Amino acid sequence: MGNRDVRPTGAGPRELVEFYLLDHRTLLGKAIDIALLVLNLVFVGIFVLETYDISTETRRLMWGIEVAIAAVFFVEYVLRLYGAPDRLQEVTDFYTMVDLLAILPTAAVLLVPGLSVFALDIGFLRAFRVVRFMRFYRFTRDEEFFFGSISAHELRILKLLLTVLTIFFVSAGVFYAVEHTANPQVGNFNDAFYFTVVTLTTVGFGDITPVTGAGRFVTTAAIISGIVLIPWQAGRIVREWTTDKVSVTCDSCGLSYHDPDASHCKACGHIIYQEFDSRQS
Repeated sequence: MGNRDVRPTGAGPRELVEFYLLDHRTLLGKAIDIALLVLNLVFVGIFVLETYDISTETRRLMWGIEVAIAAVFFVEYVLRLYGAPDRLQEVTDFYTMVDLLAILPTAAVLLVPGLSVFALDIGFLRAFRVVRFMRFYRFTRDEEFFFGSISAHELRILKLLLTVLTIFFVSAGVFYAVEHTANPQVGNFNDAFYFTVVTLTTVGFGDITPVTGAGRFVTTAAIISGIVLIPWQAGRIVREWTTDKVSVTCDSCGLSYHDPDASHCKACGHIIYQEFDSRQS
């Protein structure tokens, strides 16, 4: 999704909200991006830290921080729906659904009677909270970032690395949630992450093994996800390296990748003005 260089003139409140939530070039747009990235890092960090043996005071402090960040993300979610030209499309967008899933466990503790901060130790709630790591995908939806632009090829590499980290992190979080109460070998997130890495890389030292049916299911699902998703992302990068096409998209029909010397789209004939070095002919 492209970004405009300057604030749209004569725009209403909805257009301005949409602009600044997508913008990466203005000062305010960059500040929003950086703030959301930092808050997401803290949000994920709280989930990891809570798996360790910490004092009640520290746990309550982190809970307060988590609630505050979840409130910010909820406001962001509402603003994205408010500013979206097509709200139904925005609600069903992958990134928007991940945003909502990331804050639901925190909201459940606040809104459901009888739950408390310590109820977050319940397996399904903790497992649900790991999806907040997937919020990082929002920062890779196009080549524009608050620090500048990267090529489409570099973006694919970034998505591959993020896919690998997501599989490791989410698998470790869910594995910890279903195993830590029954498995003395899984005492914190680091133990679960270690197990996930050595298992998905097929090393399998065997010093940590699942003892519950749910743990075995999570391990199997993680292996299948790694087999399917990682080669798929890597294949896109390999195709980028081996193709002799140029990454140019036709403005008329949307066809991507054309011959290096193409001046017209081979699908619809629209002029694409592809640059070509005459010294190579």
